[in-house]
Parts: sequence; C-alpha cells; structure tokens
Amino acid sequence: MTKNILVVGGAGYIGSYINKLLNQTGYNTIVLDNLSTGDRRTVIKGTFVNGDLNNPEDLKNIFTQYPFDAVMHFAADINVGESISNPAKYYQNNVANTLNLLNTMIDYGVKTFIFSSSAAIFGNSKNRLVNEESPKAPINPYGETKLVVEHILRDYSHAYGLHSSCLRYFNAAGGDPEGEILNYRTNQSNLIPTALRSLLNPKLSLTLFGTDYDTPDGTCVRDYIHLHDLGTAHILSMEKLLNGHPSSHYNLGYGKGFSVLEVIESIERVTGRKVNIVHGERREGDPPQLIADSKKAYKELNWTTQYDDLDTIVRDGWNTMRHQEPCCQK
Repeated sequence: MTKNILVVGGAGYIGSYINKLLNQTGYNTIVLDNLSTGDRRTVIKGTFVNGDLNNPEDLKNIFTQYPFDAVMHFAADINVGESISNPAKYYQNNVANTLNLLNTMIDYGVKTFIFSSSAAIFGNSKNRLVNEESPKAPINPYGETKLVVEHILRDYSHAYGLHSSCLRYFNAAGGDPEGEILNYRTNQSNLIPTALRSLLNPKLSLTLFGTDYDTPDGTCVRDYIHLHDLGTAHILSMEKLLNGHPSSHYNLGYGKGFSVLEVIESIERVTGRKVNIVHGERREGDPPQLIADSKKAYKELNWTTQYDDLDTIVRDGWNTMRHQEPCCQK
C-alpha cells in the first residue's frame, strides 16, 4: 500500500520541493501549512490542508482523517537576525509548536519523524570540517531552538519509541531543476536568494555584513547544498527509519566552502548582471565559517549528490525567481 507522509510546512521553499520529490518517488502526501511564509501555488502535488501547529484542533483533525506513516517537519522560522531581536517567536514556533506536533504523533501512534535541523547548532566551530559529533554551541536563538528539538527527539526516541532523523542543513540553496516550482518568497534572508532578488529591481541592493572575518577574503564562508540533493537525503533517511533502523542525525553539505564574495562572483557570472553591494557591519550571531563533513550521510544512507556545483545552484535559484522581475509580472 502507498504510504501517507505528512509534510508540515510543505508550502515553503524546501518543503514544497521535497513534497514534489516524495510524490515522484511514489508516496502520497498531505501538506499542512498556515501560509504565513509559504505559498499555496508551490504545492503542486498531494493534498493541501491550511492549518497551524499552534492549533491543537488542526492537528487532531488531520491526524484523525489520515493514517500517517511518517512526518516531515519544515515549519520553522529561520532568520538568525530576527531570532536575536525576537527570541520569543522562535521558541514558540520552533520548539513549543514542534512539541505540539510530536505529542500528537505519539497520541496517534505515528513513530517516524524527519526533522529539519541546522548547522547553526554548531556555532563557532573550530574545525575546518564539522562532523556530527563536533561540539554544539549555538550562538543565536535560532540555532538554540534547533538543538533543543534535537534533545527532545533524543528523549522521545528513548521514552516513546518515536524514531527520528535530524538533518542538519548547511545552507540550502538553488531551486527546482525542472523549473516547475517557482520561488514566490520576497523575504528570504539567506545570501543567494537575497542577492538574486536584488538583481530584479534596480532600487535594491545587497548588504555585505562584515569583511573582517578570519577567512581568506574577510567574508563569511559557507557550504551551499542544492535543494534537490537535500531532498533525496530526506527520503533516504525516512526510508531507513521505516525499515526499522534507530534514530540518527546527519550533516548535509558538500564539504566545500564558498565566501560571500565568491558567491557574488558566481551570481554575476551566471546572470550576467552586477550586484549592487552596500557595506555593513557584522551581524550578531554569524560564525565566520561552517563547512560540512557529510561522510556519515554518504555511507549510511547511500546518498549521492548531483548538483554540487556553485554555478548550478545559483542558476537553478535564478531560474525559479526571475518571474518576479517587473517586466515579467502581469
């Protein structure tokens, strides 16, 4: 029988594409999203339900209606700067609302959970490559909320048999390679979509937050992973749990770091346009460098990557965003 997967936050940037992949792989999906940041147009497969994790009745209704085999959770707030200025929002949505979801899963006997964690749990790592066992010391509330949930999942696995896979993203980027799912968001805070969006309007600019980091060119270095490769890791980790394997956690990245200036060079190369740069001060909560050691995912999940090229990541992100250009809008 076809398995039912609940995709929470499935109208968002990452969740919508993984929802598509799940359907292409043969799963039946139900997407739960309150559309606070997601867009209904991105849910091109499965069944959409408008609902909120903060509303117990919404959770009760959807779990009563559908017999779920697994849950994937993408409904988190992710802006590091906002988490510092408004931590209450992040602890409420990323922790308290996740608890609502987990407790409902236990009530209805659903024992497989895929969690979108983050490299932010590692903080200012002293290692050039960060592996799963590297010290966890978040330097912002966003990273702290992700680590708190990882601890909750560890305890829930032991106490309730709720098996989980924590997938620690190292800067998800790019877009649907087929161009089917467009990026409608106008408030993404990550570097690549922010820089690309600045090209769509001559009045927009990209703020360069600090050029005095201890890195080769003075700007922050990150490991960027394509949306598609991120998605295949989700499905592989879910299938591993469904086949009876215990809870685990995986770093997801390519093991290659690119500075902010190198990303800007790639964007200008791919688009043929010049990024309007404005220099600013360092942002609180930004570590100088985060690069993944993902050997565990490659080995245990038999994960293979297809899009580990920065220009390809930028190209796919650009192709799913260009519709926002004033000349292209109806």
